[in-house]
Amino acid sequence: MHPLKKGKFASQAHVGIPEGTFEEEHGRKGFFGKSAHLYHAHPPTGWTRFEGKLRPHCFDLNKLEPRDLSHPCGAPLAFLANEDIKIMVSRRRDPMPYYMRNADGDQLVFVHRGEGVIETDFGPMPFEKGDYIVLPRSVTYRPVPKTTDNFFLVIQSKGEFDELDRGLLGQHALYDPAVIVTPEPSPMLNGEPPAGGREWEVRIKHDDEYSKVFYPFNPLDVVGWKGDLTVWKINMRDIRPVMSHRAHLPPSAHATFVTPGAVVCSFLPRPLEQDPDASRVPFFHRNTDYDEFIFYHDGDFFSKDNIKPGMATLHPRGIHHGPHPKALANQSTKTATDEYAVMLDGLNPLHVLPAAEPCEWKEYWASWTPK
Repeated sequence: MHPLKKGKFASQAHVGIPEGTFEEEHGRKGFFGKSAHLYHAHPPTGWTRFEGKLRPHCFDLNKLEPRDLSHPCGAPLAFLANEDIKIMVSRRRDPMPYYMRNADGDQLVFVHRGEGVIETDFGPMPFEKGDYIVLPRSVTYRPVPKTTDNFFLVIQSKGEFDELDRGLLGQHALYDPAVIVTPEPSPMLNGEPPAGGREWEVRIKHDDEYSKVFYPFNPLDVVGWKGDLTVWKINMRDIRPVMSHRAHLPPSAHATFVTPGAVVCSFLPRPLEQDPDASRVPFFHRNTDYDEFIFYHDGDFFSKDNIKPGMATLHPRGIHHGPHPKALANQSTKTATDEYAVMLDGLNPLHVLPAAEPCEWKEYWASWTPK
């Protein structure tokens, strides 16, 4: 089908929006499929109330206290999940007294706060604020924080976390592959078990249950490795966002990882659009095929009101979202963004787990109401 045009409309998406209208993008396949642009007389977020379970959510994850905050043997706390993805928070304060092996899925760990090292089969991987660390399924590892005030966003997927196909942009777009860090072998052939005694313990998570395997030697005894499957990381500061000075790009332009059932994007500081007719704020849209989760890491989140680092939002499919009224009204005064955030678009509906209930801002849906 060729694009059709009816009534009052902009000749190009997100550029030259007719005065007195509010543009909405209604699209499929997470900005990769068919789309229509609807020009409303009122903001699509101008609702007055909700009934039923479908509504926007906002969580202050700083209030979560996973068990690994208070106990070395504790685990991260899951607060959102679907059949493909589980999103958790870890605030581990002390070194893990055993080794861990997750047979339920691959893990992407984003370091919101903290420094230290993750000991792995492939060697030690130092970590710092802003790191994305990829831990493939069934890798043996042990987090050893140097700091006590730590905060990790952990995404577990049933499939692998892969890099993006950069297509026409070329292999050095978004980031040069040379900035990827992989561990050097460092076999642990001596020393005492982490918890004392004479054995080294490996806990294996399978089907959300733990089994334990014990060795008379340290299982991280790998003296060398080769292949294309390994632990690896990239820091957010090394990601260089794609920009367009004449039109606002969709979130998919900022994708960092793909995994079956989800896409992970990184929002970073960048100059805003310079064309006087171009929109400078995220456009209104209703997710039709994905649920959108955003974790706010650092900076000034100018398109949203009352959002601070460590908070997160969930916008389910079918419900509009877009800029808050103040950001929409003031977009012409901004020349650049100053925000760092992690976005995950989930193909299957993300469910709010009981752990998230105490930290939810229940009236978030009303934050689009003009003050």
